[in-house]
Amino acid sequence: MIKSFNPRLKARIRKNKQILSKNIDNFFGWVKGAKLVELNECNTSEDPVRPELDNNFRTGYGRKIYGVKYQDEIHAVMCFAYTNEIPKSVEELEKLSTDAFLQSAMRDQKGGQIAIAYTVWSKKKGGGKLIVKEVFKKIKKSNHLNRLVTLSPLTEMATKFHERNGAKLIQINENTQNFEYKVM
Repeated sequence: MIKSFNPRLKARIRKNKQILSKNIDNFFGWVKGAKLVELNECNTSEDPVRPELDNNFRTGYGRKIYGVKYQDEIHAVMCFAYTNEIPKSVEELEKLSTDAFLQSAMRDQKGGQIAIAYTVWSKKKGGGKLIVKEVFKKIKKSNHLNRLVTLSPLTEMATKFHERNGAKLIQINENTQNFEYKVM
């Protein structure tokens, strides 16, 4: 009885390994075909960080919304403001991004020199890390952006996310914290 059981057990283990390997490939396979796109709006109720900010704020002077798109569906979203200084609050972010936008309108049309990521979320496993990576690429290609800084909430989850993705804490404010990603 034991001898007939052993080959069946080995065959089942082999089959389970194949199924597991295939499922892992399917699980992260979407990442390879995904691309970064600029969005005109997003579903703000899905934003776990700053749902109170409407699309008018997110697309106002010096602010943009980017998403990771795969098969006509958005799987991750990141909102940015372009400034020349690091903000300590959302109110300051609005003032600094508007100011940088208006200054650039008078000069070179390039906006602020610092990209401030003030919210990020993902609907699919791996989406948060992917959007950070894709935004890195975009910033490296730009002529006017030289820094990528966050305006993050004072939560353990935000701290762990940014530290896992290679950012360094640069300051803690009253209600927020700023991390910087090294842009080479």
